[in-house]
Amino acid sequence: MRVVKSLLRLSVGLVYMAVAVTVFMVVCALVAPWRGLRIRACNVFGHITGRFCLWLASADLHAPGECTARAKRFYPAIYLSNHTSVVDIFIGIWLGPLGVVGVAKKEVVWYPFFGQLYAISGHLLIDRNDRSNAVAALGSLADLIAKHSLSVWMWPEGTRSKDGRLRPFKKGFAHLALATRLPVVPVVVTGAHRAWRKGSLMLEPTHIGIQVLDPIPTTDWSAETLDAHIADVYQRFAAALPDDQRPVPAELATAGAM
Repeated sequence: MRVVKSLLRLSVGLVYMAVAVTVFMVVCALVAPWRGLRIRACNVFGHITGRFCLWLASADLHAPGECTARAKRFYPAIYLSNHTSVVDIFIGIWLGPLGVVGVAKKEVVWYPFFGQLYAISGHLLIDRNDRSNAVAALGSLADLIAKHSLSVWMWPEGTRSKDGRLRPFKKGFAHLALATRLPVVPVVVTGAHRAWRKGSLMLEPTHIGIQVLDPIPTTDWSAETLDAHIADVYQRFAAALPDDQRPVPAELATAGAM
């Protein structure tokens, strides 16, 4: 019965996304020349769709109103979140304030409906296997942020954690911080890996905790001290996570050398 319920919820979600994305494609077509407007329109879509999909996945969120208020209070910023589940994507598009551009791996375009919407609405796709391309893309993102007064949402681990534990951070967010001088806001998600485990089609009713930590100023960051700043951000995530989601000691000790 659990399998049937899970497949039913996934089917409803897929149908909903198909209909919602089809409707929103019309909106994107109307504002096609204005990338900043497309991104903000997609944020509105995400606020509605993300919350619905979290409800559909039986994700019990702790103090959702407080989370959205804190995230909005710290705008503009570079919002960073740990990544353990597809559910994290819906948390991001629901929680991100209006005017947030997402950064995701290019493979996301193959996600049914959601991926196609993500691509045409103006968010950034990164080729993780081509470092020079990724660096250039982040450089263009800094220009986009300045031009349209945007914030950014990133998952600095680069891919989902299989066991829920925090993985090493990529350096892209730190280079973006150097270019924009926006503060870094850690968004710590707990329990999502139990709601929808990587490689599984089973949705489990789960309590998900979300902590929007205080902003970390980046005005004094420099290229020479970047590893230390990455390590500091990593340590803040690790300290806010429960024991079963903290990184193994070896990764925690080398957090600034990635």
